[in-house]
Amino acid sequence: MEQFKVVMNDNEIPTQWYNIQADMPTPMKPPLHPGTGKPLGPDDLAPVFPMNLIEQEVSQERWIDIPFEVLEKYLLWRPTPLYRARNFEKLLGAPVKIYFKHEGISPAGSHKPNTAVPQAYYNKVFGIKRIATETGAGQWGSALAMACKMFDLECRVYMVRVSYEQKPYRRLMMNTWGAECIPSPSTLTNAGRNVLAAHPDSPGSLGIAISEAVEDAVTHENSRYSLGSVLNHVLMHQTIIGLEAQKQMKTLGIYPDVVIGCAGGGSNFAGIALPFARDKIHGKKVTIIGAEPASCPTMTKGPFAYDFGDLAKMTPLLPMYTLGHDFVPAPIHAGGLRYHGMAPVISHLVREKVMEARAYDQLETFDAGVKWARTEGFIPAPETNHAIAAVVDEARRAKEEGKEKVILFDWSGHGLVDLASYDAYLSGKLEAYELPDEEIQRALKAIEGLPKP
Repeated sequence: MEQFKVVMNDNEIPTQWYNIQADMPTPMKPPLHPGTGKPLGPDDLAPVFPMNLIEQEVSQERWIDIPFEVLEKYLLWRPTPLYRARNFEKLLGAPVKIYFKHEGISPAGSHKPNTAVPQAYYNKVFGIKRIATETGAGQWGSALAMACKMFDLECRVYMVRVSYEQKPYRRLMMNTWGAECIPSPSTLTNAGRNVLAAHPDSPGSLGIAISEAVEDAVTHENSRYSLGSVLNHVLMHQTIIGLEAQKQMKTLGIYPDVVIGCAGGGSNFAGIALPFARDKIHGKKVTIIGAEPASCPTMTKGPFAYDFGDLAKMTPLLPMYTLGHDFVPAPIHAGGLRYHGMAPVISHLVREKVMEARAYDQLETFDAGVKWARTEGFIPAPETNHAIAAVVDEARRAKEEGKEKVILFDWSGHGLVDLASYDAYLSGKLEAYELPDEEIQRALKAIEGLPKP
């Protein structure tokens, strides 16, 4: 029988994270202080993050050791298996071999604990007692709730209101792990109250929820803020996905022609892609694709610019592809991809053409996800469906070109608590929404007058 999956032993787990800042083809633009507009220093971030994570954020070291206490928690579900999607290959009928890294086997059901666990650990050893954060679809919020319980920290999560209403089981997961989950915008913060005063029926956005969580963290004693995507240290923690995948593919004697991940803020995409991006920077031939929603086309239609990471302009100015910090995305079901900006690391690599981006509407992503479930069995998260749609796209191209390809993608999470979105798709209630150009131009007015990269 041919091998369907590669399962690594516990003692084969990577013991270091990879930091691509050591291998960037050109220097990245620095983040800027939101008040002065000058390059940000470590002390500027101290009210928001513990210094041990700030040190990782600004580090230029290629390899960062993973603490034993973090590895111990990782081993609850890591290393994750690498699967060959043979049944899906047969359905597509294209000259492709498709491999996927199954991140849905974590206790929280997604890749998010890869950074939630170390962030909780570093906050704990720094003496922090309480963490505030935001979440879109709830995958990050549930992962951080679990991680905080592991290290005996309090946790409050501001969940984008439309997802709070669409995905009640994510909220219940957070509650079960002992966290408090608040629909955002809320009346608990000035940022939330200001939004509600202007837009009482606001569906919320990650930009709004980030504002609330940052404000919450800096106004409570012994509290810090935690982010599940976008920042350098977050993406670095996720590289354990790609590092494991490289080991697993090496045991099979193969190397991917194409590497794919869905992309919202950039964390799971970075996790699978950055170790391969290093190979590409050093001469390896590989195509790296980030799949984003057509309703929130940050990389495919947004400019590369300095912008705030949140609505209330409390975060640093980040050099990234953006749709404007006051952009409120359409309430599509892939809540984890509804973010106005893209991680600076990913943005820089796309700008340098090490990576590329493609946008897919939610009908084609759910079509891909349902076909996947009916062939491979696993029901993907709506976010993961974007990566699968890109796999279908690449398989079609391979068929048209008559070229054999090996495709690797990150199966970033399961959809077992997202079944309401599948119900909407299967009953014909979803629409193929694409963000109009005039809405993009309106949203981009928010960055007029900001410094240029």
